[in-house]
Amino acid sequence: MINHTAVTEFVLLGFRDHPELRCLLFVVFLVIYTITVVGNLGMILLIKVDSHLHTPMYFFLSNLSLVDFCYSSVVAPNMLVNFWVENPVISFNECATQFFFYGSFAGIEGFLLAVMAYDRYVAICKPLLYTVTMSPHLNILLVLVTYLAGFINAAIHTGFTFQLSFCHSNVINHFFCDTPPLVKLSCSDTHINEILIFSFASFNELSCLLTIIISYLYILAAILKIRSAEGRHKAFATCASHMMAVVIFFGTILFMYLRPSSSYSMDQDKVVSVFYTVVIPMLNPLIYSLRNKEVKASIGKNFKINSFYLCC
Repeated sequence: MINHTAVTEFVLLGFRDHPELRCLLFVVFLVIYTITVVGNLGMILLIKVDSHLHTPMYFFLSNLSLVDFCYSSVVAPNMLVNFWVENPVISFNECATQFFFYGSFAGIEGFLLAVMAYDRYVAICKPLLYTVTMSPHLNILLVLVTYLAGFINAAIHTGFTFQLSFCHSNVINHFFCDTPPLVKLSCSDTHINEILIFSFASFNELSCLLTIIISYLYILAAILKIRSAEGRHKAFATCASHMMAVVIFFGTILFMYLRPSSSYSMDQDKVVSVFYTVVIPMLNPLIYSLRNKEVKASIGKNFKINSFYLCC
Protein backbone atom coordinates (compact mmCIF):
# COMPACT_ATOMS: atom_id res chain seq x y z
CA MET A 1 0.00 0.00 0.00
CA ILE A 2 1.45 3.34 -1.06
CA ASN A 3 1.39 5.95 1.71
CA HIS A 4 -0.90 8.96 1.19
CA THR A 5 2.12 11.27 1.07
CA ALA A 6 2.57 10.02 -2.51
CA VAL A 7 0.14 12.87 -3.30
CA THR A 8 1.42 16.22 -2.07
CA GLU A 9 -1.16 18.42 -3.76
CA PHE A 10 -4.59 18.26 -5.36
CA VAL A 11 -6.09 19.93 -8.42
CA LEU A 12 -9.60 21.32 -7.82
CA LEU A 13 -11.47 20.81 -11.07
CA GLY A 14 -14.33 23.06 -9.95
CA PHE A 15 -16.57 24.18 -12.81
CA ARG A 16 -13.94 23.97 -15.55
CA ASP A 17 -16.10 21.52 -17.51
CA HIS A 18 -18.25 24.57 -18.39
CA PRO A 19 -15.70 27.21 -19.51
CA GLU A 20 -18.37 29.17 -21.40
CA LEU A 21 -20.08 29.91 -18.05
CA ARG A 22 -16.94 30.98 -16.21
CA CYS A 23 -17.62 34.75 -16.22
CA LEU A 24 -21.30 34.33 -15.39
CA LEU A 25 -20.64 31.90 -12.52
CA PHE A 26 -17.89 34.12 -11.13
CA VAL A 27 -20.20 37.16 -11.05
CA VAL A 28 -23.07 35.16 -9.51
CA PHE A 29 -20.90 33.64 -6.78
CA LEU A 30 -19.19 36.97 -6.08
CA VAL A 31 -22.58 38.67 -5.60
CA ILE A 32 -23.79 35.83 -3.35
CA TYR A 33 -20.63 35.93 -1.23
CA THR A 34 -20.81 39.73 -0.95
CA ILE A 35 -24.41 39.51 0.27
CA THR A 36 -23.36 36.75 2.69
CA VAL A 37 -20.58 38.87 4.21
CA VAL A 38 -22.67 42.05 4.43
CA GLY A 39 -25.77 40.24 5.68
CA ASN A 40 -24.12 38.17 8.40
CA LEU A 41 -21.69 40.81 9.67
CA GLY A 42 -24.53 43.35 9.51
CA MET A 43 -26.73 41.05 11.62
CA ILE A 44 -23.97 40.67 14.21
CA LEU A 45 -23.44 44.44 14.36
CA LEU A 46 -27.19 45.13 14.58
CA ILE A 47 -27.64 42.73 17.49
CA LYS A 48 -24.63 44.23 19.26
CA VAL A 49 -25.71 47.89 18.98
CA ASP A 50 -29.45 47.45 19.65
CA SER A 51 -30.17 46.79 23.34
CA HIS A 52 -33.67 45.51 22.45
CA LEU A 53 -32.01 42.54 20.77
CA HIS A 54 -29.90 41.58 23.77
CA THR A 55 -31.91 38.43 24.43
CA PRO A 56 -30.92 34.73 24.32
CA MET A 57 -32.60 34.21 20.95
CA TYR A 58 -30.57 36.99 19.29
CA PHE A 59 -27.41 35.93 21.12
CA PHE A 60 -27.72 32.55 19.41
CA LEU A 61 -28.65 34.25 16.13
CA SER A 62 -25.50 36.40 16.24
CA ASN A 63 -23.44 33.24 16.69
CA LEU A 64 -25.29 31.61 13.79
CA SER A 65 -24.40 34.64 11.64
CA LEU A 66 -20.75 34.37 12.67
CA VAL A 67 -20.69 30.67 11.80
CA ASP A 68 -22.37 31.33 8.43
CA PHE A 69 -19.78 34.00 7.64
CA CYS A 70 -16.89 31.65 8.53
CA TYR A 71 -18.59 28.66 6.89
CA SER A 72 -18.89 30.47 3.56
CA SER A 73 -15.45 32.10 3.81
CA VAL A 74 -13.73 28.73 4.08
CA VAL A 75 -14.93 27.81 0.57
CA ALA A 76 -16.10 30.85 -1.45
CA PRO A 77 -12.91 33.02 -1.74
CA ASN A 78 -10.79 30.10 -2.90
CA MET A 79 -13.51 29.05 -5.35
CA LEU A 80 -13.66 32.59 -6.80
CA VAL A 81 -9.88 32.76 -7.23
CA ASN A 82 -9.83 29.36 -8.95
CA PHE A 83 -12.08 30.65 -11.73
CA TRP A 84 -9.12 32.70 -13.00
CA VAL A 85 -6.17 30.50 -12.03
CA GLU A 86 -4.79 28.37 -14.85
CA ASN A 87 -3.80 25.51 -12.54
CA PRO A 88 -6.03 25.57 -9.41
CA VAL A 89 -3.78 23.59 -7.07
CA ILE A 90 -4.26 23.11 -3.33
CA SER A 91 -1.59 21.44 -1.22
CA PHE A 92 -2.32 18.31 0.83
CA ASN A 93 -2.10 20.24 4.11
CA GLU A 94 -4.21 23.14 2.80
CA CYS A 95 -6.83 20.65 1.62
CA ALA A 96 -6.90 19.01 5.06
CA THR A 97 -7.16 22.43 6.73
CA GLN A 98 -10.04 23.51 4.49
CA PHE A 99 -11.75 20.17 5.08
CA PHE A 100 -11.38 20.55 8.87
CA PHE A 101 -12.72 24.10 9.14
CA TYR A 102 -15.53 23.49 6.67
CA GLY A 103 -16.59 20.42 8.70
CA SER A 104 -16.25 22.36 11.96
CA PHE A 105 -18.51 25.24 10.97
CA ALA A 106 -21.04 22.97 9.24
CA GLY A 107 -21.25 20.89 12.43
CA ILE A 108 -21.48 23.97 14.66
CA GLU A 109 -24.36 25.30 12.55
CA GLY A 110 -26.32 22.09 13.03
CA PHE A 111 -25.75 22.08 16.79
CA LEU A 112 -26.64 25.79 17.02
CA LEU A 113 -29.94 25.22 15.23
CA ALA A 114 -30.73 22.51 17.80
CA VAL A 115 -29.87 24.89 20.67
CA MET A 116 -32.06 27.59 19.11
CA ALA A 117 -34.96 25.11 18.98
CA TYR A 118 -34.52 24.47 22.72
CA ASP A 119 -34.49 28.23 23.31
CA ARG A 120 -37.82 28.59 21.46
CA TYR A 121 -39.23 25.68 23.50
CA VAL A 122 -38.39 27.41 26.79
CA ALA A 123 -39.69 30.78 25.51
CA ILE A 124 -43.08 29.41 24.44
CA CYS A 125 -43.68 26.51 26.83
CA LYS A 126 -42.18 28.09 29.98
CA PRO A 127 -42.40 31.85 29.40
CA LEU A 128 -42.38 32.80 33.09
CA LEU A 129 -39.12 30.90 33.64
CA TYR A 130 -37.49 31.98 30.38
CA THR A 131 -35.13 34.64 31.74
CA VAL A 132 -34.16 32.40 34.67
CA THR A 133 -33.69 29.23 32.62
CA MET A 134 -31.89 30.82 29.68
CA SER A 135 -29.41 32.71 31.83
CA PRO A 136 -26.34 34.39 30.27
CA HIS A 137 -24.14 31.72 31.88
CA LEU A 138 -26.15 28.88 30.31
CA ASN A 139 -26.27 30.64 26.92
CA ILE A 140 -22.48 31.00 26.81
CA LEU A 141 -22.06 27.40 27.97
CA LEU A 142 -24.40 26.09 25.25
CA VAL A 143 -22.56 28.04 22.55
CA LEU A 144 -19.16 26.82 23.79
CA VAL A 145 -20.42 23.23 23.75
CA THR A 146 -21.64 23.60 20.15
CA TYR A 147 -18.25 24.96 19.05
CA LEU A 148 -16.40 22.22 20.91
CA ALA A 149 -18.65 19.50 19.47
CA GLY A 150 -18.23 20.92 15.97
CA PHE A 151 -14.43 21.00 16.17
CA ILE A 152 -14.22 17.48 17.67
CA ASN A 153 -16.56 16.11 15.02
CA ALA A 154 -14.48 17.74 12.26
CA ALA A 155 -11.22 16.42 13.74
CA ILE A 156 -12.60 12.86 13.65
CA HIS A 157 -13.79 13.23 10.05
CA THR A 158 -10.47 14.78 8.99
CA GLY A 159 -8.50 12.00 10.67
CA PHE A 160 -10.53 9.26 9.00
CA THR A 161 -10.39 10.88 5.56
CA PHE A 162 -6.77 11.97 5.36
CA GLN A 163 -5.31 8.70 6.64
CA LEU A 164 -6.41 7.23 3.30
CA SER A 165 -3.92 6.71 0.50
CA PHE A 166 -4.17 8.92 -2.58
CA CYS A 167 -1.99 7.49 -5.32
CA HIS A 168 -4.06 7.07 -8.50
CA SER A 169 -4.94 10.68 -9.25
CA ASN A 170 -4.78 14.07 -7.58
CA VAL A 171 -7.63 15.69 -9.55
CA ILE A 172 -10.66 16.40 -7.31
CA ASN A 173 -13.84 16.74 -9.33
CA HIS A 174 -15.16 19.44 -6.99
CA PHE A 175 -14.61 23.08 -6.06
CA PHE A 176 -13.41 22.38 -2.51
CA CYS A 177 -12.08 19.49 -0.40
CA ASP A 178 -15.19 17.54 0.61
CA THR A 179 -15.72 13.98 1.85
CA PRO A 180 -17.37 12.26 -1.17
CA PRO A 181 -14.83 13.30 -3.86
CA LEU A 182 -11.85 12.58 -1.59
CA VAL A 183 -13.14 9.12 -0.66
CA LYS A 184 -13.85 8.43 -4.33
CA LEU A 185 -10.32 9.52 -5.23
CA SER A 186 -8.60 7.26 -2.70
CA CYS A 187 -6.84 4.05 -3.73
CA SER A 188 -7.36 2.54 -0.25
CA ASP A 189 -10.16 0.21 0.78
CA THR A 190 -12.68 2.83 1.93
CA HIS A 191 -15.46 0.48 3.08
CA ILE A 192 -14.76 0.81 6.82
CA ASN A 193 -13.98 4.49 6.39
CA GLU A 194 -17.34 5.11 4.72
CA ILE A 195 -19.19 3.23 7.48
CA LEU A 196 -17.45 5.27 10.21
CA ILE A 197 -18.07 8.60 8.48
CA PHE A 198 -21.69 7.63 7.76
CA SER A 199 -22.19 6.59 11.41
CA PHE A 200 -20.78 9.81 12.85
CA ALA A 201 -22.71 11.96 10.38
CA SER A 202 -25.92 10.05 11.09
CA PHE A 203 -25.52 10.35 14.85
CA ASN A 204 -24.76 14.08 14.79
CA GLU A 205 -27.39 15.11 12.28
CA LEU A 206 -30.14 12.86 13.61
CA SER A 207 -29.46 13.82 17.25
CA CYS A 208 -29.79 17.49 16.29
CA LEU A 209 -32.94 16.77 14.31
CA LEU A 210 -34.41 14.75 17.19
CA THR A 211 -33.79 17.65 19.57
CA ILE A 212 -35.47 20.04 17.14
CA ILE A 213 -38.45 17.74 16.49
CA ILE A 214 -39.09 17.08 20.19
CA SER A 215 -38.81 20.80 20.98
CA TYR A 216 -41.30 21.69 18.27
CA LEU A 217 -43.76 18.98 19.28
CA TYR A 218 -43.91 20.58 22.73
CA ILE A 219 -44.12 24.02 21.11
CA LEU A 220 -46.98 22.93 18.85
CA ALA A 221 -48.88 21.47 21.81
CA ALA A 222 -48.41 24.72 23.77
CA ILE A 223 -49.49 26.89 20.82
CA LEU A 224 -52.67 24.87 20.27
CA LYS A 225 -53.65 25.58 23.87
CA ILE A 226 -53.58 29.34 23.24
CA ARG A 227 -57.17 30.50 22.86
CA SER A 228 -56.72 33.69 20.86
CA ALA A 229 -55.88 33.52 17.16
CA GLU A 230 -53.57 36.53 17.58
CA GLY A 231 -51.64 34.77 20.34
CA ARG A 232 -51.23 31.62 18.23
CA HIS A 233 -50.10 33.67 15.25
CA LYS A 234 -47.52 35.54 17.36
CA ALA A 235 -46.17 32.27 18.80
CA PHE A 236 -45.91 30.71 15.33
CA ALA A 237 -44.19 33.85 14.01
CA THR A 238 -41.37 33.54 16.57
CA CYS A 239 -40.58 30.05 15.24
CA ALA A 240 -41.16 30.49 11.50
CA SER A 241 -37.70 31.83 10.63
CA HIS A 242 -35.93 29.16 12.63
CA MET A 243 -38.01 26.35 11.14
CA MET A 244 -37.29 27.61 7.61
CA ALA A 245 -33.53 27.66 8.34
CA VAL A 246 -33.74 24.13 9.82
CA VAL A 247 -35.58 22.66 6.82
CA ILE A 248 -33.19 24.22 4.28
CA PHE A 249 -29.99 23.28 6.14
CA PHE A 250 -30.79 19.76 7.32
CA GLY A 251 -32.72 18.83 4.18
CA THR A 252 -29.68 19.61 2.03
CA ILE A 253 -27.15 17.99 4.40
CA LEU A 254 -29.17 14.78 4.76
CA PHE A 255 -29.59 14.52 0.99
CA MET A 256 -25.88 15.10 0.46
CA TYR A 257 -24.29 12.79 3.03
CA LEU A 258 -26.74 10.15 4.23
CA ARG A 259 -26.73 8.23 0.95
CA PRO A 260 -24.87 5.11 -0.17
CA SER A 261 -21.68 5.93 -2.08
CA SER A 262 -22.99 4.08 -5.15
CA SER A 263 -25.60 6.82 -5.67
CA TYR A 264 -23.09 9.67 -5.82
CA SER A 265 -22.91 11.70 -8.99
CA MET A 266 -20.09 14.22 -8.73
CA ASP A 267 -21.65 16.69 -11.17
CA GLN A 268 -24.96 16.56 -9.31
CA ASP A 269 -23.21 16.82 -5.95
CA LYS A 270 -21.31 19.93 -7.03
CA VAL A 271 -24.60 21.70 -7.68
CA VAL A 272 -26.00 20.59 -4.30
CA SER A 273 -22.74 21.61 -2.60
CA VAL A 274 -23.02 25.13 -4.03
CA PHE A 275 -26.39 25.40 -2.31
CA TYR A 276 -25.29 24.42 1.19
CA THR A 277 -21.82 26.00 1.14
CA VAL A 278 -22.57 29.28 -0.63
CA VAL A 279 -26.32 29.90 -0.83
CA ILE A 280 -27.51 28.83 2.66
CA PRO A 281 -25.10 31.18 4.51
CA MET A 282 -26.56 34.00 2.42
CA LEU A 283 -30.19 32.95 3.04
CA ASN A 284 -30.10 32.79 6.85
CA PRO A 285 -29.67 36.55 7.54
CA LEU A 286 -32.26 37.29 4.84
CA ILE A 287 -34.74 34.83 6.39
CA TYR A 288 -34.29 36.27 9.89
CA SER A 289 -34.41 39.88 8.74
CA LEU A 290 -37.34 39.63 6.33
CA ARG A 291 -39.56 37.44 8.53
CA ASN A 292 -38.74 38.93 11.93
CA LYS A 293 -40.59 42.08 13.02
CA GLU A 294 -38.07 42.93 15.76
CA VAL A 295 -35.13 42.74 13.35
CA LYS A 296 -36.97 44.80 10.70
CA ALA A 297 -37.91 47.40 13.32
CA SER A 298 -34.32 47.53 14.57
CA ILE A 299 -32.98 47.94 11.01
CA GLY A 300 -35.45 50.76 10.36
CA LYS A 301 -34.70 52.52 13.63
CA ASN A 302 -30.91 52.29 13.36
CA PHE A 303 -30.97 53.26 9.68
CA LYS A 304 -32.96 56.40 10.50
CA ILE A 305 -30.65 57.29 13.39
CA ASN A 306 -27.52 56.82 11.27
CA SER A 307 -29.07 58.76 8.39
CA PHE A 308 -29.91 61.60 10.78
CA TYR A 309 -26.33 61.80 12.07
CA LEU A 310 -24.93 61.66 8.55
CA CYS A 311 -27.20 64.50 7.44
CA CYS A 312 -26.24 66.59 10.46
